[in-house]
Amino acid sequence: MAGMKEIRGKIKSVQNTRKITKAMEMVAASKMRRAQERMRHARPYADKVRDIAAHMAQANPEYKHPFMVKHAGAKHVGVVLVTTDKGLCGGMNTNVMRAALNKFKELEQQGLRIEATAIGGKGLGFLSRLNAKVVSQVVQLGDTPHLEKLIGAVKVQLDAYAAGQLDAVYIGYTRFVNTMKQEAVIEQLLPLDERFGEREGAGGAGPSSGVGGAQKHSWDYLYEPDAQTVVDDLLVRYVEALVYQAVAENMASEQSARMVAMKAASDNAKTVIHELQLVYNKSRQAAITKELSEIVGGAAAV
Repeated sequence: MAGMKEIRGKIKSVQNTRKITKAMEMVAASKMRRAQERMRHARPYADKVRDIAAHMAQANPEYKHPFMVKHAGAKHVGVVLVTTDKGLCGGMNTNVMRAALNKFKELEQQGLRIEATAIGGKGLGFLSRLNAKVVSQVVQLGDTPHLEKLIGAVKVQLDAYAAGQLDAVYIGYTRFVNTMKQEAVIEQLLPLDERFGEREGAGGAGPSSGVGGAQKHSWDYLYEPDAQTVVDDLLVRYVEALVYQAVAENMASEQSARMVAMKAASDNAKTVIHELQLVYNKSRQAAITKELSEIVGGAAAV
């Protein structure tokens, strides 16, 4: 009977765990819908600003913003790593960290030193374990990204690049593809050049919006009131849009990955409960059979 009591305890424990994972799955599904709407609404604006900024980098206006100037002599590179604050979302954080680690190795082989910015607690812990130089950080963003919280941490990298201290600035995050698929992405944020129209993902780069593709175009703009005012304002919007979009994509990916992970955990718990109930029934049947045998044996002896 002690074995049966132990099995009953295991069944009860797994049932309690399944209740928790089922509740977390439902919460993640609710948050996922809002996160996906927020991400999809911001994506067209971010893509358009990206294209205009990349086109302007090729237009060669009379005014060159510091973000458009390459700093070949700098020996440092900035990396902004976007992760989640919480776990229980499958291999999402692991994938983007692996992509960032590969990028770190590639940059170090080129003799470049890395200055990192962490957005999210998991990324901060990862960078700390690597003993990377973390120049800024922001954690506990909640379920809704707020631009005023993000820009402060990223501005450290942007100011360093404008001062000529960084060779380039990259941003790494998890791009939302669909509910079942999210991909880790490392994209070049600065400087703006003809390659920026290409997205650099974990599996390679692909063309986006035709910029940097097979066809080359000559871009020419008329600036009102002047090139400096237009370019300065545009690149501020560009940086804000890219950072906000990256965090919005990461949050949508987080809720989707968590919903899928919790559903898998609930299904596994259901399977374990079924197997434990079979074992319990077999043990109970064996105990009953043993008692009946003892009763029959005692009656025959009398």
